[in-house]
This record gives sequence, C-alpha cells and structure tokens, in this order.
Amino acid sequence: MADAIARMLKMDLTPGQSAFLWGARKTGKTSLLRQLFPQSAVFDFLQTDLYLACLKRPMAFREYVLALPAEKKELPIVVDEVQKVPAVLDEIHWLIEHEKLSFVLCGSSARKLKRGHANMLGGRAWRFELFPLVSRELPDLDLQRALNQGLIPSHYLAEPRSAHRSLKAYLQDYLKQEVMDEGLVRNMPAFSRFFDAVGFSHGEMVNYANIARDCGIDAKTVKEYYQILVDTLLGTMVEPFSRRQSRQVITKTPKFYLFDVGVANTMCGRNIAQLRGAEFGKAFEHFIFMELHAYRSYAEKEFRINYWRTKTGAEVDFILGEGEIALEVKSGEQVRNDELSSLRAFAAEYKPKRTILVGTEALARKVGDIEIIPWRAFLEQLWNNEIV
Repeated sequence: MADAIARMLKMDLTPGQSAFLWGARKTGKTSLLRQLFPQSAVFDFLQTDLYLACLKRPMAFREYVLALPAEKKELPIVVDEVQKVPAVLDEIHWLIEHEKLSFVLCGSSARKLKRGHANMLGGRAWRFELFPLVSRELPDLDLQRALNQGLIPSHYLAEPRSAHRSLKAYLQDYLKQEVMDEGLVRNMPAFSRFFDAVGFSHGEMVNYANIARDCGIDAKTVKEYYQILVDTLLGTMVEPFSRRQSRQVITKTPKFYLFDVGVANTMCGRNIAQLRGAEFGKAFEHFIFMELHAYRSYAEKEFRINYWRTKTGAEVDFILGEGEIALEVKSGEQVRNDELSSLRAFAAEYKPKRTILVGTEALARKVGDIEIIPWRAFLEQLWNNEIV
C-alpha cells in the first residue's frame, strides 16, 4: 500500500545529470526510485555478494556497470546504500566523466562518506532528501494516528500494535546499523544514554551541560553526538531568531527536533490518548515542524526556520524567513486571549507580514492582526505556496 502513495518529491533530472537521494531509514527511498526510474539498472549494497565484491575491489563496480546493456546505460543507474562502500564513488566519478553516464545515489547518511573524505562528486550530483509522509500525500490524514505512530510510511499504515513494535525495532536498528556498524562512535554505552536523554529533551532548548552530566560525558561530546543525529538524518537543529542584538532575547541556544513524531514518542514513552493536553501539544508542534521542514525542501525554497524566545519566557514556536512570518502552534477548542501574548510581543518588535496561530479550532478567525487558522487549512495554504 505504501508504494501506491504519490510522493511529493520530484526528481526531474536533465539528461546526463546525476543526483544524491538522502533520507532516514524506511522513509521510502527505494520505493520512490522504483516509481521514478522503473527501467533503470539497480545496484543495492544491501546485497551481501555485491557489497563484499566492491568493498574488496572497488574497481569491480566499474566493470559491472560497463557490462550493462547499452539501453540501460542511457538511463540513470541507481545505487542504493551507497554510504556502505565509499570507495565506489571514485569509480562513479570516473564513469560520469569518461563514459558520460548518470547515477542516482541513495543512502541514509552522508556522515561516513564525509568523515572518510570520500569523493562527493564535486558538484556533479544534485542533492535531494526524502522525508516521512506529509499531509499533501495523505488527503485523509488521521492526526491522532500520525502523532502516535509517526509518518514513516510502513509505521503510519500499520495497525497500532504492529506500529509500536516496529518503532521500537526501528530505534534498535538505528543504534546498531547506523551507529555501531558504521563505527560512528567509540563509546556506545555513553551514546545509548545520550540517545535516551534526547527523547525527553526533544523539542526543547538544548542544554548540553545538563545532558552531559546525566550521561557521564563532557559537553563537547554531547555536541558531537547531536551532530551524528543530524548527519544521519535523525533530527534537525532549529536556531534562535535574532535580527538585531538584544540582551532580552535568547540568541545562542538551539532546539532539536527528531525527524519523525512517532520516533520521538517511542523514545520518551509518550502516547497521545486524546487531542488535548500538554503531551498532545508537544507532539502537535512537532508535526507542524515536520510539515514546514519537508515543504521547504520539496518546494526548493531557502527560507530559514527559527524560534524566538525572550529571557522572560515569551516564545514563538517558529519564525519563517527573516521574520516575515511568526507562527505559534496551540491546541485547544478555543485559544485564550492570553495565549496570544508572545505573538503580540514579537509583532510589536519585528512587524512580520503575517502573524499566525495554528490550532485545533474548527473555524478560522482573526484577533487584531493575528490569524487563527485550523491546522488542516494552514497546511493546505502551506502546500499551495500561500504561506511562504
């Protein structure tokens, strides 16, 4: 059923153009490539015989490609799990330059390639990223299901009990396949403790010192561990917004959002029993961030996503662009007037073009210059290019 979902990512390659496709595990990269390049030759480094042959002798990859029928060489050649054998990138570079072939190189992390100084093709390959499912791909999206099970295709489409088991296995596989097997860290017990801590600090301002103390490591190591999560596409740092210097505004402490709300729930043992309350509010904010993050990439727009917070506690969840859009996410059948104070404070200081509160109210309304928009209507506007 996941293969039948029309994904938003379009890889419109010009003739002879190569590309990297990155994405966290199980986001649907292989299914998407089957849809987009159904006639292409595929080399999958999850196949043990191919993996070992090219690991021992990277030149073997060139020989396999050169042996392809002429009609296959005219199409982009798909290479899956490319990060497993970094040395083949030199062979791919040679084939691009001398044989004028094109490739689509797919993987879940570029960290191993970059750390090993692998050949990243020097700008010869465009970069694409695939995210979990988004609302535009699911016309009948079930919000409670999405918040509990996440939007990795196989998890969202599964029955709740099966999804829960799959999410637990997913996190275990991440630790083993991405971190342990790839040798990304030396101290796995410390990284495992850090990994547990991330679930509880997710979506909050990152306090490196507190996490370091809880995990028994130093703050520098905590920063390196966060970078591993970013490089392996498991999360994103959101920096504070600061267009001008102010002693009253937090300017140096980022927030960290995991790439999928279901993964976040599993890490911290959270279950959304009803669409209200503090736990729902955190998951709902995360869901809206996922939509903004994916939209920015798929629409190929360069706007920044920041948050704004003062030292007195006023906070706006997301500031888009250079302050043009101030966006707060709130749950509840009726947003109270006092819940608009942070948006009013930001608007008074920075004069955004639009000040928006995304919520679970049934109907849109306007309070002064603040637009209160139901979440479905907001996402419709977002994907219709009406927000940014």
